[in-house]
Amino acid sequence: MKKLMVLAIAFVAMACQQNKIGYVDSAKLLDGYQEKIDVEARFKTKADAMTKKRDSISQAFQMELQAFQTKAERMSQKNAQEEYGQLQQRGQFIGQQLQQEEQQLQQTSQTEMDSLVKKVKREIKEYGKANGYTYILGGGDGGAVLYGEEANNLTDVILKILNDKYDK
Repeated sequence: MKKLMVLAIAFVAMACQQNKIGYVDSAKLLDGYQEKIDVEARFKTKADAMTKKRDSISQAFQMELQAFQTKAERMSQKNAQEEYGQLQQRGQFIGQQLQQEEQQLQQTSQTEMDSLVKKVKREIKEYGKANGYTYILGGGDGGAVLYGEEANNLTDVILKILNDKYDK
């Protein structure tokens, strides 16, 4: 009888225990995170510089091509074809180099963003453990939370923690 009573009390205690659940608006969290804003600005500056470089090289190459066309009228057909072939090869080489630089920039940007997202997830996990949450769900665009009481929205709290840690 005692065993049955202990089991009943344990069952009632477990049934009374509630899961603590919160959620974050992932899009709002990332959009407000100063480190992400800074990373995006840094890569936008680099991308703008890359665009200017590409435009400048392209413009210089176009001028060189026009100069060649004027010069080619006075050259033999064989010499003109050889020089034009060399120009084409150089143009392709320059284009490939620029494309590789752009791809490298994109990869570096993606790597930093992935690292940033991992940092945010780690912070959410630490917050959840430290504050007794059983679950913290992701909401916002494409998130799992379609509705949640505002009292369970942890976005602003976690955003403040992230930005405070980043400022230090």
